[in-house]
Amino acid sequence: MTSITPSAASTTPSAAPTISTVLVANRGEIACRVFRTCRELGISTVAVYSDADAGALHVREADAAVRLPGAAPSETYLRGDLVVKAALAAGADAVHPGYGFLSENADFARAVTAAGLVWIGPPPAAIEAMASKTRAKELLGIAPLTDVTEADLPVLVKAAAGGGGRGMRIVRELAHLESELAAASAEAASAFGDGEVFVEPYVENGRHVEVQLLCDAHGTVWALGTRDCSLQRRHQKVVEEAPAPGLPAALEASLLDTAVRAAKAVGYVGAGTVEFLVAEGRAHFLEMNTRLQVEHPVTEEVFGVDLVALQLSVAEGRALPPEPPAPRGHAIEARLYAEDPARGWAPQTGVLHLFELPREGSVRLDTGYVSGDAVGVHYDAMLAKVIVHAPTRAEAVRKLAHALDRARIHGPVTNRDLLVASLRHPEFGDPGLLDTGFYDRNGATLTEPRTGAEYAAVAAALAEAAGRGGRFGGGWRNLRSQDETRTYGDHEVRYRPTRDEGYEVTAPEGVRVVSATPDRVRLEVDGVVRDFDVTAYEDGTVHAGRHRLTRRPRFTDPREQTAPGSLLAPMPGTVVRVADGLAVGARVEAGQPLLWLEAMKMEHRVIAPASGTLTALHAVPGRQVEVGALLAVVSDDATPDAAQEDQTV
Repeated sequence: MTSITPSAASTTPSAAPTISTVLVANRGEIACRVFRTCRELGISTVAVYSDADAGALHVREADAAVRLPGAAPSETYLRGDLVVKAALAAGADAVHPGYGFLSENADFARAVTAAGLVWIGPPPAAIEAMASKTRAKELLGIAPLTDVTEADLPVLVKAAAGGGGRGMRIVRELAHLESELAAASAEAASAFGDGEVFVEPYVENGRHVEVQLLCDAHGTVWALGTRDCSLQRRHQKVVEEAPAPGLPAALEASLLDTAVRAAKAVGYVGAGTVEFLVAEGRAHFLEMNTRLQVEHPVTEEVFGVDLVALQLSVAEGRALPPEPPAPRGHAIEARLYAEDPARGWAPQTGVLHLFELPREGSVRLDTGYVSGDAVGVHYDAMLAKVIVHAPTRAEAVRKLAHALDRARIHGPVTNRDLLVASLRHPEFGDPGLLDTGFYDRNGATLTEPRTGAEYAAVAAALAEAAGRGGRFGGGWRNLRSQDETRTYGDHEVRYRPTRDEGYEVTAPEGVRVVSATPDRVRLEVDGVVRDFDVTAYEDGTVHAGRHRLTRRPRFTDPREQTAPGSLLAPMPGTVVRVADGLAVGARVEAGQPLLWLEAMKMEHRVIAPASGTLTALHAVPGRQVEVGALLAVVSDDATPDAAQEDQTV
């Protein structure tokens, strides 16, 4: 990528600061991303880390690191006072906030500058004017919705601060508005330290389009084109691309003009993004994010710039060239998450045993993980951003899907298969059909298991057999023995050894074994020969080719049986709250939210599986639980004895 760096801008005024050491007040992928540019510019780096991140990649890559005692964000990465102390202790002269956490906190920006450090971000006054969505709308003459009536539905309850889908609720029934306002406020307060929420009209299935801005302190404002971020789940972006395809020229010009006006209205300096919802040919202003966005790499690839380098240049007082470089080609980015789309996008944890993506074809990987790292419960579930640039949209989409499909990712369940299926879906291929309802319409089909899993299960079973020496009991029998059986997920495999040191597969039918070793199996199915690299792990998962399998034990452990109506934790996390008035003996209705878990920056509702009586409640707010932990029991035949068994765990 040809990039514009500080050396391409004008000389630094004599009074402007010179940055030599940068502390990144963030973690994971974005910290690693900023460190990469700093190394290229000869700038030293400082990381901060929580106890949960002590061995994280961003800590290993930094020149120095400072511990923030604790694990929860509220104790560590959201403690601006501790971050400033860390910068001073490490000898840093500048702070880059990344995104999330304190990146849009005006008080933190002021604390950084008050300590004599350079703030690599917009002026605090601009943050205050735009970081609050309510104040940003007021600045542009847009009033929030008040006195909501049936005629206004559906509406969207939204947190005034922060982003990432936190503190957002769609309300379709007026009776639910009050409870959703309270829920959104509680989530926003937990995530951003600000419980302010507001209501706006909810635009069904519009396109999410945004404009990247970069401004210097000398009055120059760059509008670096548009991005489309319409593929979202739970109001969080999944696939982003630049430029936004298929926009009418007049509408695109209007978006760019509005974004520039917003920046000039508040004297903006640095990188920022103005977001819109486009529907029926009209653009609705959503918010301005006063920071670098997760999806900034697609703009970098299209315009041939390094936005982090330019942020540093602007912070040192340099002027941008009068005009930005011309755009070229198309770039697309997919966010790779440790989550299970087929189970409500539930976050996943565990060791990332193997993490390799093909790098040919101009594939860029921005990540905070490498093979062997562990994915924990405390932070966002994003593993990496995979970015491809190509001359045309069609080429970029094809290359990205191919790169993801060939990736070797062993460990927690990821959304990789969903991403590949999304990119190859005919609806995604037509820009005229892009909108935020993509997963609502296509989620069921996109989360279906990928084809060929039954043959991957055969490969897993034969690799295991080959690892045992290939024989039942260590020798060949004259009498034909019973088939050996192995089950992986829903796929049962039956096979037996043959006299020629091979194997015969009896289920599924139509499989001929070409060869089998403990780590590689070759099968022929319908005349086509396919190879499967097989790796088994102690946690019971087996990766065969591009398939992730879970071996089922031959006999069920009686201890794993649960009573009907048991509500189990779908993921490891923290119980953040329990429904008001909920107690053992209470009557609950099917679908009623009973408690809320927070894991990896997302809040998940645990609902009653059926109508009945709550006979046990085993969770309290603030308590961490492991996946599969018993949270509550709903039964139709409650008894005093059952109620007396309640205890918190």
